[in-house]
Amino acid sequence: MKTIQEVVESTIRKTPFIEEALHEKLINVSSLARIILPEVSSTLKKDVKVGAVMMAINRLSPASTLRIRKNIKKLALDLGDVIVRSDLCDFTFKNTTSLLKEIAKILMKSSEISDYFLTVSQGIFETNIVTSKNLEPFVNNIFEKETIISSVLDLASITIKLPKENQEQSGIYYFILKQLAWADIPLQEIISTTNEMTIVVKEKDINQTFAILMDMKLN
Repeated sequence: MKTIQEVVESTIRKTPFIEEALHEKLINVSSLARIILPEVSSTLKKDVKVGAVMMAINRLSPASTLRIRKNIKKLALDLGDVIVRSDLCDFTFKNTTSLLKEIAKILMKSSEISDYFLTVSQGIFETNIVTSKNLEPFVNNIFEKETIISSVLDLASITIKLPKENQEQSGIYYFILKQLAWADIPLQEIISTTNEMTIVVKEKDINQTFAILMDMKLN
């Protein structure tokens, strides 16, 4: 049978923002205890006192969290080149049997243009294409018979070169995205490869996004 300590720890670990705020002493323990009390009581199937939950919160060990944060911070300092692109477009199409043939066409077309940006991400039900504005007319033409779900213009991207160690360290994406979430910057798309991460945002947010990422490298 689970203890109050185990349930409180499990509940808080599900929300990294709360966990970090606790360690930074930005959250009132009494208020947090009252918020999570119903979930703790429900999980244990018995009435639990607020004081017991507060004691469990205060007993939480920051050791593992601080170790992970230290390792992530070290990786952040090793981030490689940061490349900024503007004038991007984002298209989302419904997956169909003919869509792959159209994707092949846009890939062939992009190979004929020296200055372009193009990524294709295929999900189960839809496919996303992020491209530079100079390829927009070709996308509209090639995919004219496909079902478009959404299209967004006036976007920009930042591509970050990640150190190879990123594959061994949990939380590196969280560390980067957390900074943008705290700054209230909405993300249009996130595109990743093994050692690269590209963040797509609205053009109006690109300067602030760039500043936050640079601050991560410097601090």
